Amino acid sequence: MSENASYRLSDTALLSVSTVDAPEVVTSDHIDERLQSVYEETGMLSGQIERLAGVRSRRWFGADEDYTDGAVEAGHRALQDAGVDASQVGLCLNASVTRPHLEPGISAKVHAQLGLPRSCLAFDITNACLGVVNAIHVAGTMIDAGQIEYALIVASEGARQMQEASIARLTAGGATKQDVKDAFATMTLGSGAVGLVLGRASDHPEGHRVVGGIVRAGTEHHELCVGGMDGMRTDSRRLFVEGLTLATEAWNEAKEEWDWSDMDWYIAHQTSIAHIKGLCETLDLPMEKFPLTIDTYGNIGPVALPFTLGVNQHRMTKGQRVLLMGIGSGLNTAFTEVEW
Repeated sequence: MSENASYRLSDTALLSVSTVDAPEVVTSDHIDERLQSVYEETGMLSGQIERLAGVRSRRWFGADEDYTDGAVEAGHRALQDAGVDASQVGLCLNASVTRPHLEPGISAKVHAQLGLPRSCLAFDITNACLGVVNAIHVAGTMIDAGQIEYALIVASEGARQMQEASIARLTAGGATKQDVKDAFATMTLGSGAVGLVLGRASDHPEGHRVVGGIVRAGTEHHELCVGGMDGMRTDSRRLFVEGLTLATEAWNEAKEEWDWSDMDWYIAHQTSIAHIKGLCETLDLPMEKFPLTIDTYGNIGPVALPFTLGVNQHRMTKGQRVLLMGIGSGLNTAFTEVEW
């Protein structure tokens, strides 16, 4: 295995994972009602969002809300939950995909509104749905190197604009079956925010040690899912197949160094229930060890994996092994082990 594809951290711990719900619940039935004229025009059936992806509902931030405020709130909660003062933070990373503007990075807003010190680095990491997992890797490396004492990672996703724009485009007239299929993944998206604090394991025996993991890239598939704030164009079937293929390759290569065959928890990125089932079947893993949020929160992009960890952390006990499993457009995949 190439050296950069596998990493181990010696003194990094996850100290808190804090979540923020977007306030508005939007059902898939509601979206189907808004798309009914398109279904009739194209001869397609409604209900596919729930049948194929398992998404019954998702959440939106309010139309008059700035969804990046969710990153600030999640960061504030994470610092409180970790018992870490803002003055101690040496790195602030935002890992969101959605953003209301290109510059500056959302991390600048979080840095300012939380009162982080001038000595605290602030920048954004965007890598589709793997952003938070990549941020843990980067922050852990800096903590191990002694460059920082604490890191704050945030992400806040707002799907409302993308879904509203896609619905308006499809219902304007002239939409084809392929147009509806290309927009399918957009309709599964959800909104929400998460904040994580990392620090030195040697200073925090109560923390959850980040052991390490692997990353793999399959960037020959970078055109399978291309998104902007007006929606995504996605070849859902090929993305499903190639994503599982890449994850399986990474899993098999990891066996040389890691034994993840019997973890206590598998926290996977939540694209669809079919994707989770496919991952379980391909890797021969039990579905009951994969907690789900996709059914009621939708695919919250890079927030989905840490959000699922956050809402299930009360079920985890000290010493249990947790594997974070991500696949993101690009394609990229990452597996990160955490000792709870």
